[in-house]
Amino acid sequence: MMHVAPLGEQLREWRTRRRMSQMDLALDSEISTRHLSFIETGRSKPSAAMLQRIADCLDVPHRARNALLLAAGYAPDYRERPLDSAEMAGMKAIVEHILRGHEPYPALAVDRHWNMVAANDAIAILIEQVSPALLAPPVNALRIALHPEGLAPQIANYGLWRAHILHRLDLQIEASADAGLIALRDEIAAYPGPANDNDGAVSSIAVPLVLDTIAGRISFVSTVTIFGTPVDITLSELAIEAFFPADAESAALLARLAGLAGK
Repeated sequence: MMHVAPLGEQLREWRTRRRMSQMDLALDSEISTRHLSFIETGRSKPSAAMLQRIADCLDVPHRARNALLLAAGYAPDYRERPLDSAEMAGMKAIVEHILRGHEPYPALAVDRHWNMVAANDAIAILIEQVSPALLAPPVNALRIALHPEGLAPQIANYGLWRAHILHRLDLQIEASADAGLIALRDEIAAYPGPANDNDGAVSSIAVPLVLDTIAGRISFVSTVTIFGTPVDITLSELAIEAFFPADAESAALLARLAGLAGK
């Protein structure tokens, strides 16, 4: 049986993580500081509605909200269904439609630990030189991105891209306190960089991924899309990363490759 920390301990941890005092949280959640103190010390039990209001103020992720509710003696509010389950067939179709619609540019869907759950055919340009060992399920997008047998030897601006990925992970860890993300960051931060590591040119707009592919050098910028107001844990933790050509030369090369693949 999963161990659930006491409610007060969880609330104090989230309040500290969000850098909020008891007074700040009490004001935001429209309860008295005394009542909040009693909840944190276990002297008072909040209603489920009040607990959700407090969680809203603390921006607690769905998975962690279930833990708060369980600790308070309530049933979890959020279900977790695999994307390939019958109940999620409609959402899976939407995800696949978004990915296909982004072609001829690469796009992939990942879970909260950056394990790939779906991708379009254009992703081949990113993984064509990646070691087969890294492509065995579960395929982790960040592990591929920085591993010496992944994309690392091909990335012209490896130092810049590595710093970008680690910063992105730091923000996710700060927001979620997810142990799996912490372990993943420790792992990829320890990877040795390529001998020809070069930060490359710094963009003032976005951090590019400058990749030396078999077909030539391609510069990408990426966007990450999440689903709005989901009530399912799997969907709330799903992200779609879509890559776009960062310059005209990259766009022309990707278009040419797509034309060759269509013949």
